[in-house]
Amino acid sequence: MAVLSPRLSERLTGVAYQLGWKVICRFPQSWARWVFMAVADIAWRRQGPKVQVLEANLRRVLIYQDSSPVVDGPVVDGPVVDGPVVDGPVVDGGELRALSRAALRSYARYWLEVFRLPVIPVERIVSGMHFRGSGKEMMLAHLKAGRGVILGLPHMGNFEQAGVWVIASGTGKLTTVAERLKPESVYQSFVRFRQTLGFEVLPLTGGAGPFGVLAARLRAGHLVCLVSDRDLQESGIEVELLGEKARIAATAALAVHTGAALMPTATWFDEDGWGACIYDEIPVPASGTRAEKVAAMSQQLANVFSEAIAEHPQDWHMLQRVFLADLDPARLRKNHNHPERSVAGALGQVPPPQGSGT
Repeated sequence: MAVLSPRLSERLTGVAYQLGWKVICRFPQSWARWVFMAVADIAWRRQGPKVQVLEANLRRVLIYQDSSPVVDGPVVDGPVVDGPVVDGPVVDGGELRALSRAALRSYARYWLEVFRLPVIPVERIVSGMHFRGSGKEMMLAHLKAGRGVILGLPHMGNFEQAGVWVIASGTGKLTTVAERLKPESVYQSFVRFRQTLGFEVLPLTGGAGPFGVLAARLRAGHLVCLVSDRDLQESGIEVELLGEKARIAATAALAVHTGAALMPTATWFDEDGWGACIYDEIPVPASGTRAEKVAAMSQQLANVFSEAIAEHPQDWHMLQRVFLADLDPARLRKNHNHPERSVAGALGQVPPPQGSGT
């Protein structure tokens, strides 16, 4: 079988995304959903590299559920029958495979909604959001008082739908960061798509870095939303996530630098809509260096992520390696045991505020 060149593969990928936005929204929703679920099931049966990574991540969720007294979850017991082979505690293979299939179907639903979101009425997005807790009111109160807010999210549910909902709730607009995907046409398509939703989109790479602009937006009392459960710039913070060492983005550095409210947030899918929770603010510690403050806040953020993921594991769309045991050792050595370097990498060339720790 012929192997596509990287350039041709990227071109075909770009064409596929363009067709997705132009064609999928014209199909009857029931037809489109059937196609996307069928594609998800095919990918699940083929057990490709991404599915194997997904199952390795979900394996940690099952172990965490079994070991955590505060999270209800399936019982973890018995040998791995199918899926990735990982040293450590064993999980039931059938249970893991069932969860990975549900996760891939959830991921397919995400993409279906992304392509159809331009034709979904805002009223439907607002009425279909089942919000839990009083976090929304606290977020809006901070913004009304002129204090910036950072919503730190894991890769769960539908970020774009949640963004439309939060803007419709009264935030006015939000600023986020986008990973520069390949080909460039796909990245630009996502930027344009998110801009039509009311997002300000900053590139993660390919410029001076987004930190300075994010800090300016927060100091002006605006909302910043950042997906934070994965280290994309090799400047992340080492934490314990789902009971195992992992690296997440140094989102907490923004809160330490600007004084903005860092509020963990999770989104998930409900059968007839969407669910969300904005958790309590993670305060900046009163003492310690900047690096120590960022590390402590990052661990608290990871704790909330762990609870949210364990509650809705099928909606955690993590098809990339995030746990230290799965990462390249050379990459780990870059910032290992040096949180100051991680914070410096997150801050870029932005000077610290006067009076901050070193």
